[in-house]
Amino acid sequence: MKTPPFLKPGDTVGIVSTARKITKKELQPFFSLLHDWGLHFELGNSIGAEAHQFAGDDVVRANDFQQMLDHPNIKAIWCARGGYGTVRIIDALDFSEFRKNPKWIIGYSDVTVLHSHVHNFQIETLHANMAMEIETKTEATRSSIKKVLFGASYKISYPSKGKLNTNGVAKGQLIGGNLSLLYSLCGSPSEIDTQGKILFIEDLDEYLYHIDRMLQNLKRNGLFDNVAGIIVGGMSDMRDNTIPFGRTAEQIVFDIVTDYNFPVCFYFPAGHIHDNRALIMGRTVSLTVQDKSVTLQF
Repeated sequence: MKTPPFLKPGDTVGIVSTARKITKKELQPFFSLLHDWGLHFELGNSIGAEAHQFAGDDVVRANDFQQMLDHPNIKAIWCARGGYGTVRIIDALDFSEFRKNPKWIIGYSDVTVLHSHVHNFQIETLHANMAMEIETKTEATRSSIKKVLFGASYKISYPSKGKLNTNGVAKGQLIGGNLSLLYSLCGSPSEIDTQGKILFIEDLDEYLYHIDRMLQNLKRNGLFDNVAGIIVGGMSDMRDNTIPFGRTAEQIVFDIVTDYNFPVCFYFPAGHIHDNRALIMGRTVSLTVQDKSVTLQF
């Protein structure tokens, strides 16, 4: 697995939106953060572009991302906003130059498409907060991203919550992201291989029966058969029908994985939540789930 070069003060970060539209004004606090870190930035043509809900049409967004992939002076590509749209451009992208000269791709949610696709090139990516609204997240959110990008040692520990965890120790490459996106990629060239790996999932604003349906699909596709462990992040703002489904999102996950023998942790500090820690996708990690604590060592 290749690790992209770490950043240093004076490096330039490319800012693009592969999904929803966003204005330069909305990114002002993010620009200040990059300045504090000693980094320069270059705005892509998708920032400020508009095609209905998208940051420019598919051609604009694909060309913008391609330019950042191929630009020798851009050391990382930070996605400005999620929503929906990355899957519409993924097959138009040429990763030839990127595979020879990797750089950090940063984002989460809809950017799961990129994490999953690039993982199959054996290159690490960074599942982390978008540029938008990063100032509203915890200091731990921001510092975790900085630690990874600048090559500091890094781990995540938090107290165990609830009684759904399955204790144990696992080691493997970290993969995954947004459950809805992972579900949508099944059967495509961007589908993830979970064999011997640690799978992270999170989601936002889904009906509970949708969560069950997506997990049933992953199970039937064999994605849980040989996984080393599962990390469940934020399952935020879930919805229900008039007749309740009867289980929380976490309980639905628990019901699906209870027949397997691997460690599972819930309420991990990553996803569509206030404390959204950075995850190095593709990195071989150690997951330790105990009665009182959970630790992910990168």
